[in-house]
Amino acid sequence: EVQLRESGGGSVDSGGSLRLSCVASGYTVTNCMGWFRQAPGKEREVVATFEKDFSETYADSVKGRFTISQDITRNTMYLQMNNLRPEDTARYYCAADLGRGGFCSGIYDYWGQGTQVTVSS
Repeated sequence: EVQLRESGGGSVDSGGSLRLSCVASGYTVTNCMGWFRQAPGKEREVVATFEKDFSETYADSVKGRFTISQDITRNTMYLQMNNLRPEDTARYYCAADLGRGGFCSGIYDYWGQGTQVTVSS
């Protein structure tokens, strides 16, 4: 059974930092994975992803502040979040795309339960 488990969320002041972790079991952390977030009353949005060639993509709103990374020895994906803003407040999810035809499909097959991030001004 595949499980993705996020941790590291919390409450911080504006300008603070957090590092989210996503530990995988039953699945090997690799490319075609990403971080998403959903704020109350808003649609889920992509935050950062690893593409098939392990290139990183970021939402414009987090570029220069967030960094996605992996530690394959720990089978864990991370999201380092610096200079946090109140608009970053959301529940953050990690997800894995099994890929289709040898490429990342953009269809995420596995999701974690999420971790809450709250940034106060």
